[in-house]
Amino acid sequence: MTDSSSLSPAPVTGLTPDDPGYRRVMVAAATAGLASYNAMYLTQALLPAISNDLNVSPTTAALTVSATTGLLAVTVVPVSILSERVGRRRVLQISVLTATALSLLLCLSPGINSLIALRALQGIAVAGVPAVTMAFLSEEIHRNHLGRVMGLYIAGTTLGGLMGRLIPSAFLEITDWRGASLASAVLAFVLGVVCAWALPAQRGFTPKKITIARELSAFRRHWSNPRLVPLFILPFLLMGVFVSLYNYLGFLLTERFGLSELWAGMVFILYLSGTWSSTRAGILSERFGPGRVLSGSSLLAIGSLLLTLVPNLWVTVVGILIFTASFFAAHSTASTLVGARAEGDRAEASSTYIMSYYLGSSVLGWALGHVFDLGWTPLVLALAGVQTAALALSLFASHRAKNPR
Repeated sequence: MTDSSSLSPAPVTGLTPDDPGYRRVMVAAATAGLASYNAMYLTQALLPAISNDLNVSPTTAALTVSATTGLLAVTVVPVSILSERVGRRRVLQISVLTATALSLLLCLSPGINSLIALRALQGIAVAGVPAVTMAFLSEEIHRNHLGRVMGLYIAGTTLGGLMGRLIPSAFLEITDWRGASLASAVLAFVLGVVCAWALPAQRGFTPKKITIARELSAFRRHWSNPRLVPLFILPFLLMGVFVSLYNYLGFLLTERFGLSELWAGMVFILYLSGTWSSTRAGILSERFGPGRVLSGSSLLAIGSLLLTLVPNLWVTVVGILIFTASFFAAHSTASTLVGARAEGDRAEASSTYIMSYYLGSSVLGWALGHVFDLGWTPLVLALAGVQTAALALSLFASHRAKNPR
């Protein structure tokens, strides 16, 4: 891949609001996020129900999330490279349609093994969306209007992930996890069809010759950059803590506080705090510097995690709210820093960050389930420990920015 797939070198020409294809791109950007992230996190709110119905442990049930994000992590880089040759539009269409079509089959899974296998296939299928959507938009939209369309896509990913959790939770009140997953899957598939239809023909894409040697050289150069390495490890820790907390939070809310599946699922509304904090993080970074924002967010996350140890529902909810806002602020700041610190080949740097991000979701999201088997308090203390490591890494990354050698 080359820098043409990153956000920085936006095209001089491109679609504007006066062009017929502009509105189609806006529709495609929004529905790409809505459909793919709905499909990606469809089973997270269903974990207690899946655990009970299929008679498996919470850790095993959590593999239905980890399998998706894990396969996405290892697929996102090769898919991004492939798009340089075959085109972003084709990759996006195949990705969003396949991923959402697989959602329709989840309700037919006879057992946990087949369910995990289908979710793993979804991870491979959905990888094309985060891998190429931003590159597609940066190539097709005029730079003066790119921010607005990119915002639609990011908003779509946030709302899509929220819908993928809230819709199944609501349907658990009237059906089992199979019916709840089907209800969410139907909506995701419809959105996927709209996305594939709305994508206009590419005008700013030029196929490139791909060589393994060149790609390996780009990745090797990034991993040799002391200003980037901490930022490649950081998302593994941040996302691992975030997904682990939400994977097992439903068990806490239903078992300790006696909430129904619907009300336990409503906690995912707290995701919306991330929309606010991501924006504020950019403003605060301009004022105080990204290093301080990154470290401050990690420190706040540790304190808010410890709040969830208090055996009071409202204190726990406040802790989750603060933690969620802190996570998105740190994630937004770290991902921005990767693009700013990469010395050329920014697409490879961004895909490395994404790979680490979803590997953390998969590996830690599953592994920390074994700690949860010991109880909520051991889990929270383990999460706080990982978050403390993230804080140390944030401080190190800030130091590297000032002293790159």
